Amino acid sequence: MPLVSVEKASFVWDGGAVSGFWHHPTRSATYLVLAHGAGGNLHTPSLVHFAEALAEAGVGAVRFNFPYAEARRKVPDRQPRLEACYRAVAQQVGKRATRLFLGGRSMGGRIASHVVADGFPAAGLIFLGYPLHPPGQPERIRDAQLLRVTVPMLFLQGSRDPFARPDLLAETVRKLKTATLHVVEEGDHGLTVRGRPQAEIIEDLVHVAVGWIAGLR
Repeated sequence: MPLVSVEKASFVWDGGAVSGFWHHPTRSATYLVLAHGAGGNLHTPSLVHFAEALAEAGVGAVRFNFPYAEARRKVPDRQPRLEACYRAVAQQVGKRATRLFLGGRSMGGRIASHVVADGFPAAGLIFLGYPLHPPGQPERIRDAQLLRVTVPMLFLQGSRDPFARPDLLAETVRKLKTATLHVVEEGDHGLTVRGRPQAEIIEDLVHVAVGWIAGLR
């Protein structure tokens, strides 16, 4: 397995500065910006492991905090502030990347989709547990911005995710001309499966993501 380097970073933007980490692959300059979910931060274990495994497989990754997480607050910032922060981080990563993908866990992936839908240039989007609707509220579908996205999208989703009823997610993906869905059987919103090692699941997800990226060339 090739060695990768990890670089600590600070991303400065109009709203201040947020912490981040670059996971550099040995050769490629393809990078995925990985935002955390609403209840997490850049140190969320599954996010760290995914970024590490991705870089080892040849695709760089960048983790960062949203402002509220940087300030150690629990309640997420309003969406315009989340988007502004994400856009600023992505712009800075884009200066060093030859191919730039955006995405993240849950809320982080949703914010990435809004940024791209509003015109930010990216090669594609990767969602780790896209929050299609709030739990128990399948009528509140969050797909309006997805319909405006023109770049390829990869949904990595658990079959038991309360934020995305399987039939509704499948219907959404069918409506999206550029979307691919990979289902983790028995997976929850965190893409964990009872009785199955998380490292094994992450290895599978990275294999799918790297193969999908390679197929876009």
